[in-house]
Amino acid sequence: MKVLAVFGTRPEAIKMAPVIKSMINVPAFETKICVTGQHRSMLDQVLSFYHIVPDYDLNIMASNQTLTSITNHAMQGLERVFATFHPDWVLVQGDTSTTFAASLAAFYKQISVAHIEAGLRTRNLYSPWPEEINRQLTTRIASLHFAPTEEAKQNLLAESVTPDNILVTGNTVIDALLETVKYIETHPEVARRMQSQFPFLDDKRKLILITSHRRENFGAGLQHVCEALLQLAERDDVQIIYPVHLNPNVAGPVNQLLMNKENIYLIEPQEYLAFVYLMMKAYVILTDSGGVQEEAPSLGKPVLVARDTTERPEGIKAGTAKLIGTDTQTIVNDVEELLSGGELYRSMSTAVNPYGDGKAAQRIVERLQREFKH
Repeated sequence: MKVLAVFGTRPEAIKMAPVIKSMINVPAFETKICVTGQHRSMLDQVLSFYHIVPDYDLNIMASNQTLTSITNHAMQGLERVFATFHPDWVLVQGDTSTTFAASLAAFYKQISVAHIEAGLRTRNLYSPWPEEINRQLTTRIASLHFAPTEEAKQNLLAESVTPDNILVTGNTVIDALLETVKYIETHPEVARRMQSQFPFLDDKRKLILITSHRRENFGAGLQHVCEALLQLAERDDVQIIYPVHLNPNVAGPVNQLLMNKENIYLIEPQEYLAFVYLMMKAYVILTDSGGVQEEAPSLGKPVLVARDTTERPEGIKAGTAKLIGTDTQTIVNDVEELLSGGELYRSMSTAVNPYGDGKAAQRIVERLQREFKH
């Protein structure tokens, strides 16, 4: 069975890597990899870390690219790939424009689509934007739906997806995370390299790790986050580290507001290994990232979600994350409550991660093998 795995961003690559590593060892599959290059440098970091060499690289990223140009260029490139490889299945991940474009391109060629991380929903088409509609449209096209949680499965069933075509797998990001943590903990030279890479880390201070890059937070939302960080940085018991996304809508205002401020360290986007290390060192994580909401609980790190909605309500219900929006004073208040180390911190840091046990990729590959046998 010929399977083409398609992805284009760093988060997709991290979540797809455990599946690809599992599939290449299965003789029943001829597995090839296509990257769109929707995010270039950050994608390449993950490919290098996992020693993944794409068979096809569409390299579509352009300066100030729009959603329309991403979709158009990805579909045109994939049409050429399909004409060369003729896959039986196209494997997509999550909610990016690459995911939707690959699904639609496959549909036009009547190629079956399997969707990893299916069924997440906010029911608000503009939050997260454009990810919510990307997921919903991919669901309409896909033949197999790998839901990370039971709640995601119920979302799919509510949209009349055939039950036999849904499998609850857990999230593959937990597979990737647990493997990476084990690698750091069992290789002292790696831990030493990470220490030398971040010599400014002070174990006597509580580390607040920040990620903020989503489109719906561009402008006022991101400015409010930065204003909150300026207030928090006045404390002498914290350090703030912010790997700044390369998108100029993020890098521009963040650098303007936070550059050269005491206790705030603006660093480049980190390779996956280094970012996991920073999550391990963090005391609190403030993020608008979906993947971090899933990963951090496995490390016992409370997550404050700087968004108005989340398609990952399982973490909120489990108590591993708290949805707080982007209001400046709300962010300051919630971070400071966690910094106090009281009951909220204890409950969030010990809550059970609802996103999986590290065996999602195995379940996905076994289900695809059943399709081959049919």
